Amino acid sequence: MAGHGEPPEGTPEGLPGGGEDEYRSVVFDESFVRAARLQEYSAQERMGDHAQAVRDSPPRAASEQAGGRGASSTKQALLLVLLVVAFGTAIYLGVRHPYQPPPATRAQPLRMTVIPLAPEGRVPGGDPDGLFARSPAAQFRPGAAGIGLPPARRTAHFSESQVMAALTTVKDYLVESSLDPDVLTGRTVRPVRILLDPDQLEQFDRGMDGSADDGRHAATGWLVRFDPAKVELAGSKTRVQGGLRVEESGADSLEVTSDHTFVYALRPTGSDARPRADGASLFTVRRELHFRLDRDDLRMHRTELLVSYVQAGPQACAADVAGHLRPVLAGQKASAGGPAGTDPYATGRATAALCGALASDAMPRPADTP
Repeated sequence: MAGHGEPPEGTPEGLPGGGEDEYRSVVFDESFVRAARLQEYSAQERMGDHAQAVRDSPPRAASEQAGGRGASSTKQALLLVLLVVAFGTAIYLGVRHPYQPPPATRAQPLRMTVIPLAPEGRVPGGDPDGLFARSPAAQFRPGAAGIGLPPARRTAHFSESQVMAALTTVKDYLVESSLDPDVLTGRTVRPVRILLDPDQLEQFDRGMDGSADDGRHAATGWLVRFDPAKVELAGSKTRVQGGLRVEESGADSLEVTSDHTFVYALRPTGSDARPRADGASLFTVRRELHFRLDRDDLRMHRTELLVSYVQAGPQACAADVAGHLRPVLAGQKASAGGPAGTDPYATGRATAALCGALASDAMPRPADTP
């Protein structure tokens, strides 16, 4: 066998001595290699005169510092890319889904006018059926049957079913606010309230709790109501006649106009319920209302009441009709005098008391008149 320092084939030719000790001076251990500072020149650098084949590399510390700067630059570049992407995403989302702050109040406040109509003389009385037969309301239909719906036709932006939904909602409002006995006698307002747009509820509640003749907060602008301490229904159904008209007010809403005359048979509270020659009298209310319904209102079966114009009589001109209508009953005469005084020097909201004269032809004919 060959010794520890000799290869099996023997000592290679051309190498002096062939012993391991002769190469010990040129054998590089690992620490020597890692500590070497050699770096090859570029091709262009080697083309120069007297260029050395290699050049010293920067110290290890400098290399590590340069590496740190490179890593930092990479992080900064990545952060910049992320910022650009985030900014672009925000712009895209802003274009596709712009932020729209909710409107403070979408529905307009109701504008209302309530005008009492004063009779010229005593109010005729009698049994309800006889009074209706001798009045202009003889051909009116009883109750909700008198609030007919016109044909529903589609519009440019609303289907036939949506137009019908608008008409049906308005009819329900008229029935609840003009014909419901509990509403008429002041026992409840809820059937009317639940049909209103939520944006109008504050104005409605204020009118119910503290009525005022200021064109905004009269309960009688929203509904028909009598003072139950003085007046009650005489038992016969209210007679009604009128019509509805619907049209678009834009791509997002429908407007419905109603014009109906309601004729009520009334008597003093606590009077004998049996028919008497002068026990009951008729009271007439004409309501011209303007409604608007957007797509949410159509879906939720509610409406926005924009304008309410009411004429009602027989009443005294000086009567406060903001909270309740105050009929002049059978056999009575309206108190003398015109409307309640208006002070033009008073500060605050200007008000103008209005009153009309109830035409004699609007009252029932005497029983002996053919």
